[in-house]
Amino acid sequence: MRAGASESLLAVGLMSGTSMDGIDAALIRTDGLDRVERLAFVGVAYDEAFRADLRAAMAAALTMRRPGPHDLIDRVARELTLRHAAAVKALLKAAKVEAAAVAVVGFHGQTVAHRPERGWTWQAGDGALLAQETGIAVVSDFRSADVAAGGQGAPLAPAYHRALVAPLLAEGPVAVLNLGGVGNITWFGDDGWGSFDTGPANALIDDWVRAEGGLSHDAGGALAGTGSVHDDVLTNMLDLEWFDLAPPKSLDRADFSIGAVRGLSLADGAATLTAFTAATVAEALRHVPVRPGRLLVTGGGRHNATLMRMLTARTNIPALSVETVGWDGDALEAEAFAYLAVRTLKRLPISFPQTTGVAVPMLGGMLSAAPG
Repeated sequence: MRAGASESLLAVGLMSGTSMDGIDAALIRTDGLDRVERLAFVGVAYDEAFRADLRAAMAAALTMRRPGPHDLIDRVARELTLRHAAAVKALLKAAKVEAAAVAVVGFHGQTVAHRPERGWTWQAGDGALLAQETGIAVVSDFRSADVAAGGQGAPLAPAYHRALVAPLLAEGPVAVLNLGGVGNITWFGDDGWGSFDTGPANALIDDWVRAEGGLSHDAGGALAGTGSVHDDVLTNMLDLEWFDLAPPKSLDRADFSIGAVRGLSLADGAATLTAFTAATVAEALRHVPVRPGRLLVTGGGRHNATLMRMLTARTNIPALSVETVGWDGDALEAEAFAYLAVRTLKRLPISFPQTTGVAVPMLGGMLSAAPG
């Protein structure tokens, strides 16, 4: 399918992030350029048993030299795909839209390993099966072409952020900070834009409170808010060469661990890891050529009040939820993959030298046609 350059299409975007909390499904209408109409969103939480399966799949993927057949990962990928198909159907039912009216589904899949330094990245999920189950064309495997061409394969949402942020630039430079399992920042100024990963966002906090407190996450940052930050531990955690590397750069969820805070109380560990996330953003801003006047925060981290306070304090820039500019931070990344899927249909690039480090703007994504 080749859509006209100016034609706006209905598209569904699906995201299952490194926090492994569930599926975000969004419906938008877009031309893949500057026109975006946000129409509907549903979130579908994973049960704890399936989260355990995802963690096991990630652990298995990290032991492999390259992506390939693996009984556990293949089983989890099929289940993941079927759950995404159900999410698409729930979204369209809620929006009262027929599948036949939707041009494409952007299916990110689940990142089970991200190893651009080895020349590969792995997002589990079966685009052809999703197309069969939904009756809609599917674009999947968004990152591999970029990595194969020498890029980092991440972040990819910045192309969508650029479309949304254009009206805001009259008020000066701005940055969009996505705090999922891993954090990334996209900066915009008069002379350009760019993006890169900042470090762990919610991943380590979630891992800590699950391991030490049997909790899925630190709701609202309540635990961290009662704890004390151990500055000596924090300093050691920041003493990594990765933070000094010039962007573009990306990382895998498994590149960091909670080992540094072992032995701290539950609350102090949460506070120290939350401060670590905020400090990595402050470190990242050293690499941004134009200082933003505000940080627009999306992803689950914006619900963590302690983290938001620490971000403002450590960066000396107001950290504001994207809802303050009328966006939906729960839907934003799913919307981004709907937008990128439309760009793929139109043969427009989805990654750029200033976002992934690839040499030239890159096309990406694999198209699975709708059945029939």
